[in-house]
Amino acid sequence: MENAVAPADKGSARDNAAVWLALGNRAVVRINAPGTAWFEADLARAADHGCPVMVPKAEDPYVLAEIVVRTAGRCPLIPLVETALGVERAVEVCAVAGVVRAAFGNVDLAAQLGVAHADHLALGHARSRLVLASAASGVHPPVDGVTTAVGDPYALDTDVTRARRLGFTGKLCIHPAQVPAVTDGFTPTSDELRWARRVAGAGDGVTTVDGHMVDRPVVERARVVLARVGEPQPAPGSPANRVS
Repeated sequence: MENAVAPADKGSARDNAAVWLALGNRAVVRINAPGTAWFEADLARAADHGCPVMVPKAEDPYVLAEIVVRTAGRCPLIPLVETALGVERAVEVCAVAGVVRAAFGNVDLAAQLGVAHADHLALGHARSRLVLASAASGVHPPVDGVTTAVGDPYALDTDVTRARRLGFTGKLCIHPAQVPAVTDGFTPTSDELRWARRVAGAGDGVTTVDGHMVDRPVVERARVVLARVGEPQPAPGSPANRVS
């Protein structure tokens, strides 16, 4: 209901979202930012349905904490970090009780910094800061920003690959056509799953798998890979995990 909606259409967008949620559908509602003329009504409607809320221009942990209180904790929060101050305060933003994960707003941040929003080098530091802040705060890994080149599958694949390498586990989409490629791009490959199955049950001590040293941190990473696809983890010492 934020930047994608013209001011004259804010009310109807809010009503449409409410109808969708009332039908039993699931959605994350991106409300207008605190301080805007539409924030109060947006938040009240979201609280009525207890849906997850994406908060744009997230940079003040006290504002986020107040939203949690006002929604009685019924609305999990996804702060959209898209300002320089938000990046600098990323740890505090992610640590607010009620925040489940953060999202990265590359277009708005790039506009503030005076750089191109598709420039991976210019925004690489900010992206890494958000990944680190999420891990330090104990929330889920963050969601990367948008690829505005809707008709360019190569640009989308490149963005997904870079985001995944940095530690993001999802991506904001601006067109339905982007969803399949983003879903596939963030899903572990068959080779990654085979590796994870072999390593996950290697035990807590140091060993080798396929000629590579494996210790507890490597095992934990393998278990995370399996957890992302909901796959049960093999028991230590099972045939799938024989070391070599």
